Amino acid sequence: VDLLYWREVRKTGLVFTGLVVGLACLFQLSVITLLSNLGLGLMAFTLPLRLFYKAMELVRFCDAEHPFQSYLDEDSSLTDEDTIRVVEKIVLLIATLITELKRLFFIDSIVDSLKERIDKFIKAVKSLVDKTKELIEIVVMLAKPAPRPASGPKPKLKSK
Repeated sequence: VDLLYWREVRKTGLVFTGLVVGLACLFQLSVITLLSNLGLGLMAFTLPLRLFYKAMELVRFCDAEHPFQSYLDEDSSLTDEDTIRVVEKIVLLIATLITELKRLFFIDSIVDSLKERIDKFIKAVKSLVDKTKELIEIVVMLAKPAPRPASGPKPKLKSK
């Protein structure tokens, strides 16, 4: 909520700028390219930090520990039971999705299909109305005359 009300301007600006850049990247690039660039950006941060800590350790300036050792020590492996449970959930979700799509496209229930079609129609009409409002606002803004400078005696500048 703090982001929406711009209570911390710097933080909100960074978050929204990141979102806009991410959306612009998604518009121009594929998801795979975006993820690979994010990975490269992460490595551009972590590699110099790791090299800095290693140099500090070699010079014996301090007894520096690997800065990301806590993340490397985490056990992120899946047990057999966890793997089976995750795969079963994914298969169930895919099967449910296919069943619902078949029901909608092949009109298993006329009421559900009509509701879906009416919902899409209402969204299309709402979009059309919104775009029309925007066009009317643009025309109104363009139709307003530009402000003219105040006419009258101009102030004289004093010369030295």
